Amino acid sequence: MHDYTTIIGVIELRLNKISYDNVQKRYRIGRSGISLIMERYRDSGLSLDDLKQMPAEKVVNLIYPKDNLRHKNIPLPDFHQIHENMIQMGKNADLGFLWIEYKKKNPNGYQLSQFYKLYRDFLVNTYGSTKVSMPVERIPGEKMYIDWVGDQPELLLDPSTGELKKVHIFATTLGFSSLVYAEAFPDEKLPHFITGTVHALSFYGAVPRYLVPDNLKTAVTRHNKDELVLQTAFSDLETFYDTIILPPPPRKPKGKATIENHVRFLEIYLVEELKKNTYTSLEALNDATKRIVEDINQRPFQKKSDIRKSRITGFEKYDKPRMNKLPGENYTLCDYKYFLKVPDNYHLEYDAHYYSVLYTQRGKPAILKATMAEIRICDEYNRLICRHPRSYRDFPLYITDDSHMPQEHLYYKEVNAHDGAYYRRWASVYGDSMVTLIDRILRSPKHEEQAYNSCAGVLHSCKDVPHRLVQEAADKCVEANACKYSYFKKVLGMVQNNHSINNTAASGTLPSHANIRGKEAYK
Repeated sequence: MHDYTTIIGVIELRLNKISYDNVQKRYRIGRSGISLIMERYRDSGLSLDDLKQMPAEKVVNLIYPKDNLRHKNIPLPDFHQIHENMIQMGKNADLGFLWIEYKKKNPNGYQLSQFYKLYRDFLVNTYGSTKVSMPVERIPGEKMYIDWVGDQPELLLDPSTGELKKVHIFATTLGFSSLVYAEAFPDEKLPHFITGTVHALSFYGAVPRYLVPDNLKTAVTRHNKDELVLQTAFSDLETFYDTIILPPPPRKPKGKATIENHVRFLEIYLVEELKKNTYTSLEALNDATKRIVEDINQRPFQKKSDIRKSRITGFEKYDKPRMNKLPGENYTLCDYKYFLKVPDNYHLEYDAHYYSVLYTQRGKPAILKATMAEIRICDEYNRLICRHPRSYRDFPLYITDDSHMPQEHLYYKEVNAHDGAYYRRWASVYGDSMVTLIDRILRSPKHEEQAYNSCAGVLHSCKDVPHRLVQEAADKCVEANACKYSYFKKVLGMVQNNHSINNTAASGTLPSHANIRGKEAYK
């Protein structure tokens, strides 16, 4: 079958008595083709001008009637039923899958390209319209598209109960080569979404300029025409791999056609293949997934003129050389916990432990990130505030950095952290009598802890007092068996006053006093 330009050109040249040989050279058409065109032109009874006034499609149909396009010994597909099946399949509709079904019944049937053309012709003739799509230029190494496959097949067999459980297929594809990665998970929660993305980047062995997830809540917190807010976990991944998270425009399905086409492709060529068996573990399921995906990536493209040849060839030749290298270290997956506001005690709970944050953050939002070795706490903008080693011991439950505490809390912590041995060591600085005094104070109540404040009061009152005066005051308290903070403080004051008076008398001068008159008063 030849197009409108060739048909009109052949007729025009032959009407002008141009030889068969020259017509052949001009339009690269055989003698039988030229004869067929001229024969059907004459049978139509129309002039050349009449043909030129007709729509091109009608001219082609006039010379090549549709009934003559197909071989009589090949059954024409039932396109009415095929179209009904396409409608029933909804968003998973795939004409290639229906062609496979057609070829199973008719091994010598039409090939895929002719099948597609016959179906398009059926749509135009039956419904009078066809779709027009905008071509999109794919740049090698630029984008990796990410999504979950919509079909969630029951493939995972629980050996103990015999129950079949659903699995969720995570999928990525590169924009230019269309190299596919797929992995099965038990659910679509954030940790598995991040794990799948990390595994996909490791599979490609390189990092594209953009990661393009669908607008899933696991990846995007908020995305509208004015604002894009990524999940904190995905924001961390973006920083680690030095790439850019670029979700498709919201409510713009044409902006994410690449991944959605591959999702539909995988629903047919991966999921349908996996459904042929059941699996007792995710490892076995993912081994099978890996083998099928490997076959898909190595399969040649339908178009012989496609420069990629196959997905893996296109990746190695065009995508990978233009992608960035992977970081030298492995990405550490965190467990994320979000707090609407930091509580009044400025500690955030994780795994039955409480980790401190600077007290000025009280009442503000915070994000806690837990790894196996570390707890990191960030503000609502994902800026690091502090970090703690992660605790696995039963006690203490509260992991507190002293620099996070206000001054009054720090003071009480220091006081409460001291025991009897601490106060006895402190008393030994002043001598044996002070040690005896503190020991008796500690032993006086029913519980030693009840005397800690008294011990602290006694020892703090000795600050800046000569040690011999402290020892003297302690001696008097011990001798009088009056080992109390109030008595010691009174005795220490008396000892200091007596020491001051004695020093004044020894120097031969009168003490200074408001009621003592000097010699100038008698002049």
